[in-house]
Amino acid sequence: MKTAIINTPLGNTLVEGDNDGILAISVLDEDLTPTDIIPEELEECAVQLMEYFNEGREEFTFKMNPRGTDFQKKVWSALLEIPYGKTTTYLELSKQLGDVKAIRAVANANGKNPLWIVVPCHRVIGSDGSLTGYAGGLHRKKWLLEHESPVKQQSLF
Repeated sequence: MKTAIINTPLGNTLVEGDNDGILAISVLDEDLTPTDIIPEELEECAVQLMEYFNEGREEFTFKMNPRGTDFQKKVWSALLEIPYGKTTTYLELSKQLGDVKAIRAVANANGKNPLWIVVPCHRVIGSDGSLTGYAGGLHRKKWLLEHESPVKQQSLF
């Protein structure tokens, strides 16, 4: 398993993977030194993440290999269908997956998403429009949604 730490606008990000693909991407609260030389297996992921943060990339094409249950993978696949700049709710996601009663299981699988940003769990909000739970912190979820918003808020001052 190869690892790298890259610096992003939301903090240091740990990327983990091997020749079979990227296993995990997570934001860290610790202030760590970014990796000087990114391992070849992780290089494309690091490049695409930086392109995302520089507003040039709306989807990711590197090889992904997240580990999880079949149900979790089904939820993560559904998350990949949420368009850049759009949101959905846990209820809508449950309906899309065919079981409106699975809302808690869907929310739980969403929270276990190992590919931060890339599998866009940040695009799932509460039915009332609230920014509900986010493993990276609600301040990061808010930042990501604003970053992806087609309407940029202008400052008056």
